[in-house]
Amino acid sequence: MSNEDLISVDYEMFGRVQGVFFRKYTQAEGRKLGLVGWVQNTGAGTVQGQLQGPRNQVKEMQEWLKSTGSPKSRITKAEFKNEKTVDSLEHSSFKIVK
Repeated sequence: MSNEDLISVDYEMFGRVQGVFFRKYTQAEGRKLGLVGWVQNTGAGTVQGQLQGPRNQVKEMQEWLKSTGSPKSRITKAEFKNEKTVDSLEHSSFKIVK
């Protein structure tokens, strides 16, 4: 682990993000970047979750969420909130929450 700040940020994705393997791709991308957190569908048809890890990787993941997503998804809006620096990671892996 570098001396880089660890940050935590909540996200919510809008558009066509359910039924298009968005959670699976998000989990895979998060793990690839070495992040921890979670992702889940909401009753409102959005996908939400939390990312935690080194600032640069979290920023990279935010960019991926905004512009890439899963192959069949169509992202109309990405909201990121509650960004804060954390002393240690609160999750042990990147999980899909049902």
